[in-house]
Amino acid sequence: MAEIFITRRIFRDAIDILKRERHTIDINDSDRILPVRELVKRAHGKAGLICLLNDRIDSVVMDELESLKVISNIAVGYDNIDIAAATQRGIMVTNTPGVLTETTADLAFALLLSAARRIPEADQFIRAGKFKNWQLMQPQMGVDIYEKTLGIVGMGAIGQAVAKRARKGFDMRVIYRSLSRKETAEKEYEAEFVEFDELLAMSDFISIHVPLTEKTKHMFTAQEFKKMKNTAILINTARGPVVDEAALVEAIKDGQIRGAALDVFEEEPSVHPELIKMEENVVLAPHIGSASIETRLRMAKMAARNMAKGLKGTRPPNLVNEKVTYKKETET
Repeated sequence: MAEIFITRRIFRDAIDILKRERHTIDINDSDRILPVRELVKRAHGKAGLICLLNDRIDSVVMDELESLKVISNIAVGYDNIDIAAATQRGIMVTNTPGVLTETTADLAFALLLSAARRIPEADQFIRAGKFKNWQLMQPQMGVDIYEKTLGIVGMGAIGQAVAKRARKGFDMRVIYRSLSRKETAEKEYEAEFVEFDELLAMSDFISIHVPLTEKTKHMFTAQEFKKMKNTAILINTARGPVVDEAALVEAIKDGQIRGAALDVFEEEPSVHPELIKMEENVVLAPHIGSASIETRLRMAKMAARNMAKGLKGTRPPNLVNEKVTYKKETET
């Protein structure tokens, strides 16, 4: 039995998993992000911490939480946690990979479709009472998707799921850039491995699926936008800081690219004010990549199972920092 603090409200089914293990649960039963001092106060003396991607768990926080044994992050990414600091302190860190692949790919393609066909603009046009008659030269004319070229940056699980939708569903040509070649994607979706600059120059749509690291931060700047087609649309469902938002605004304003569809933002939850003002060719969503009921439930339950396993001192199924010390299954 151990004490666990959960930084935000989550599904009851996930909490029940921990209660069945006879753990004591303290939860911030709201959607409010706790200030650091309040988080530390609530988590003090607890062995487990279940957190979200917008909870910053750095070395300073860890130093205050001397009893902490396991951090279970309800997200695939874990750039909100200082992994090196956790490993140094013997704290296991887990994430929730796999369960949100298809849902996030669905959202990426929904954003692509929405931006290409200008669906949000059409919706607002009707709501404003402006739809009077059908016109050949409608103001909401967008661009076709089928047989166009989709450039995927980061051909991991989500990138490959997007490639599948593009190739199998819309007969798009798929090109990609990733740390390594993906034979499965090349065989099943006829994806072509290209240099990054080639991808920028050739793509009608570019979909980002890389984690946030020192190397990927501001991977897209003014320099990259200048290399893209002036008809290109950028889709980002990965992490906001991968894109220099100020440079993106200028690229759209100057006509260097057609537009963008974004589910993540550089200073999230803040959004560049100029992006909000843009009523044409820009689609914005509040980080809903994994936001289906089924997927969010799976994520919460996976995080709970990771926590339950880690608190037993054995390796959780989705351990991020493999160098941390844990008991082998045979030792239990």
